[in-house]
Amino acid sequence: MMWLWPATGFAKTILILGDSLSAGYGINPEQGWVALLQRKLNQDFPKQHSVINASVSGETSSGALARLPKLLQTHRPNIVVIELGGNDALRGQPPKMIHNNLNQLIQLSKQSEATVILLGTKIPPNYGTAYSSAFENNYKVLSQQHKIKLLPFFMQGIAGNKNLMQKDLIHPNATAQKQLLNNAYPYIKGAL
Repeated sequence: MMWLWPATGFAKTILILGDSLSAGYGINPEQGWVALLQRKLNQDFPKQHSVINASVSGETSSGALARLPKLLQTHRPNIVVIELGGNDALRGQPPKMIHNNLNQLIQLSKQSEATVILLGTKIPPNYGTAYSSAFENNYKVLSQQHKIKLLPFFMQGIAGNKNLMQKDLIHPNATAQKQLLNNAYPYIKGAL
């Protein structure tokens, strides 16, 4: 008798390391894109993959770097999705420092034999073109350097659309979560 194993091979643990966009700030966490990801995986690959949401509203790359070693040790993820940098930029942190922190997050994840996916972000134009381009370039450089998948702009199709944003015009609302999932899912599915 021949056994047919699923194309994905075996169960995988996916660690989402993000900020308020992934923590579901201002909405019920069950409505957030990470919870929707777990439901979609359950539907597409029943009982095969578990999603750990280690995202924290207000998280910076430095804060995540302090937390990551314990997260890797505790959960032993096969895939690490890094969705960080926006809060660093909003605090005016130097792009070089953000680059170094993201670089260390990627290195630690890869050393634990996890596949890394980077979700990039953009910042408002009032920071000036030099800062904005240096900040956004970090994601491209790191994805090329480490040969990892990059979603250039996680908020694609959402940012700037008042119908998909909360009153603060910074955080996506519950309606926008499906779009966030649609943006990230091809990258995550490709790593399974």
